[in-house]
Amino acid sequence: MPSIVGILNLTRDSFSDGGAYLDPAAACEHAQRMTADGAAWIDVGAESTHPDSEDVPAAEEIRRLTPVLERLLAEGLRVSVDTWKPAVMRHALAVGAQAINDVTALREPEAVEAVRASPAMLVLMHSRAGGARAERAAGAGDDVMERILAFFARRLADLESQGIDPARVVVDPGMGFFLGPDAGPSLRVLRELPRLRELGRPIYVSTSRKSFLGSLLGRPVDERGAGTLATELHAWRSGADYVRTHDVRALADGVKVMEAVGGGRA
Repeated sequence: MPSIVGILNLTRDSFSDGGAYLDPAAACEHAQRMTADGAAWIDVGAESTHPDSEDVPAAEEIRRLTPVLERLLAEGLRVSVDTWKPAVMRHALAVGAQAINDVTALREPEAVEAVRASPAMLVLMHSRAGGARAERAAGAGDDVMERILAFFARRLADLESQGIDPARVVVDPGMGFFLGPDAGPSLRVLRELPRLRELGRPIYVSTSRKSFLGSLLGRPVDERGAGTLATELHAWRSGADYVRTHDVRALADGVKVMEAVGGGRA
């Protein structure tokens, strides 16, 4: 079974559930519920990365994160923090977060220094965007899997030269707007997901409710549950080690049923 990662957004403007868990008590209750449903990790983020999201200063990210992190860690949950800001990384690791999930793959100045001394797991994402936000503009029509493989090969080598043990790194190919404004690149990556094994690192996939499903199905965000589950189960069967989702129970149930009927990992 993959490690299911439950999404916990401490934001006003996340595309799926912005504003729902700004209150620390509500956030912690949701995290506990996802853990009971089968989440091995809780991925906590205090700034959205969709194309229209607001800028959140590091100090505000830290203010939102601190009470939630402290409580979840005290309760024994495994917590990753979704951030690209070195100051937030330092704070989260000092509090005790066990992983950093960075959509910019530690490209921000000082990010490597912020995580180097920690044993924390590092989830690094590929993106065609130049910064921390996804972009709607069409990308180059190149071979998306070749681009992803080349990106991570360079990034892993560069980080190792800066003192980051590759054994700490988990690779996320990116999905939705991080790959392009239409469904094609995301579907191509899902079809060819086993190729990421060439990198020798665990694979992390996050398709939950993303734009490419809306494009493919013609569904609004709140009607993408079935499409999300289909892609998540495909990712699990294709070798994903971590699947990040909003709906932990649906994914956990789906995996159990597939295992029961003999539809295990390819």
